[in-house]
Parts: sequence; C-alpha cells; structure tokens
Amino acid sequence: MPDASDADLNRVSAALTALTGDSKAHLLLAVSGGPDSMALTDLVRRGWPGPVSAATVDHGLRPESADEAEMVARFCASTGMTHAVLRPDQPITGSLQSAARAARYALLAAHADAIGAAFIVTAHHADDQLETMLMRLARGSGVDGLAGVRARNGRIVRPLLGFRKTELVAHCERNVIGFVEDPSNANADFDRVRMRRALQDFEGIDPRMAVRSAHALAQAGEALDWIAAREADGVLVADRQGVRLVETGYPPALLRRLLQIALRRVQSDIDMRGPALDRLLDTLAGGGQGMIGDVLCGPAADGRGWHLRPAPPRGASTKGSAPE
Repeated sequence: MPDASDADLNRVSAALTALTGDSKAHLLLAVSGGPDSMALTDLVRRGWPGPVSAATVDHGLRPESADEAEMVARFCASTGMTHAVLRPDQPITGSLQSAARAARYALLAAHADAIGAAFIVTAHHADDQLETMLMRLARGSGVDGLAGVRARNGRIVRPLLGFRKTELVAHCERNVIGFVEDPSNANADFDRVRMRRALQDFEGIDPRMAVRSAHALAQAGEALDWIAAREADGVLVADRQGVRLVETGYPPALLRRLLQIALRRVQSDIDMRGPALDRLLDTLAGGGQGMIGDVLCGPAADGRGWHLRPAPPRGASTKGSAPE
C-alpha cells in the first residue's frame, strides 16, 4: 500500500511545476528547522526531479539558532542534499521582524545566485495565509494587501499554501523528521503571535478557503495592474519637467495605480501606497499640491489633469513655478 505521504509528494511537485513553469528547475529551499520547512525539505527532495539545495539563515538573535542550523545541516547531509548556513554581515537592528525578513531574503537571493538556483522556495502554508490576511484586514488594507502572501513573488515560490500546518507537523512525525520550535512564535509582543492565538480555538474560517480568496484578490490586483499599464500609455505624458496625468476621471482603484506609475516615472525607486497615497489623491482631487517621496505633485497649469515633477531642493521656494 502506498505511503500516506505519496499524495503530498505529488501535490507539492505539481504546485512547484505550476509556479516555476519548469519541472527540472534548480530550487533553493529556505529551511529554518521548524516543522513547516522540514516537511517542505523532505517533500521536495523526495518528489522533485530537478536539483535541490537548502539554506538556513542564522540571524544570531538567539543562542539556540546555531544549534538549529546545525540540526538542519545534519538532516540535509543524511539525505545527500547540499546545505549552507547564511549569516548577515551586520547585526539586525530596528524593527526586529521586518529587518530580519529583509536580511533573510537578501542572503537567500545572493546564495541562489551563487549556486545557480532559479527559485527560492519557502514553507508558507494556509494558516500563515489566513493570519496574514486578517492582520492586513485589521490595518485597513485594500485589494493588494488582502491578497496576502503570493504563491509566487518574482523568484520566490510557495508551494505549501494549500497545506494546513497540522498536515506538515503530521508529515514530520510520520516520517520521524526532527524539528524545532522557535520561541519567538510564542512571544505575544508580535502581531502575528497574537493573531495566531486568537485563531487557535476558532473554526469559523477554513484557512484553505482563505487561500482561495487571497488568490482571487491577487488576480484582481493583477487585472488592475494590466489595465493601468495599458491606460498609462495614453494618459501619462512626459514633458521637460516631469510627467502629466492628463485624465483623472477613473475609478479610485485604477486612478491610484495610474498615480503610482506616474510617481515611478519621476522617481524610479518610489513605492508609495496605503494612507500616504490616499492622502495625496485627496489633495490632488481637491485642487491642492502635495509632495510624496521626492516628487512634487499638483494641478497642471492648464487645468487639465495633474503634474508630477522632481521636488526642488529643500528650502527652495515653489512659488511662481507652476507646472506646465
């Protein structure tokens, strides 16, 4: 009789093939040592026909982290899988979770480049998705935020979004795969931990249904991006000073995206969204002038649409310099 995990092997391989478009791509697995990533490692290394490597990022934030990375290294060695421990050059400072996340993905991307891996695979699952969606709902997010964790974001792919955490823990237990529990997962100072505790005894939402909703929202966001990109060709006009948005009579969700495109054409590294972008839209709709990032935005001189241009040096007056 087939092993109970055979169906899971097929589920993961099918998800990876759909996400990568290449059934033999070189994959780099991000393995923390928790049950999610250990189950991912076992499922992928047993079911994926292409080359598979693994890496563990040790931020050095806890005394146990080095031993946890060594545990992952031993498991990978026992299966013949290449494994590396990655450590940041600089200490993690500032907002702990966001800074650690940024460092983690930067290290993984650099290592993937070094070994020729096309994709980075993480172990986010359905319960993670539900937590993310509810956290963003609590913050008043729109379509893009409520789409949650993307199944694919550039070269990062997440084939376990259709799995519950209980399934992944059961896989490890059934196959006698060791794992560790990060004590920060019990730290109520973190929003995600508080949300996880609130959901612990609540069965009113199936996380797998949340994954479906997140996927639908992601598709809606992609559709809006596609429409905005097509419309931008006709309504964004470059001039000597910057960019004009000559037509503003769009539905708010589409107008927001057109304004984001216009902003990026003036300042390529800007990524403005949420309340700050909404405030700018309200200001412009009321005929006012505002600055966001290093971009000065206001009504066009001829009254047709809005004009965006690089802001003058700080301290310089903008009077008498109406946009063309």
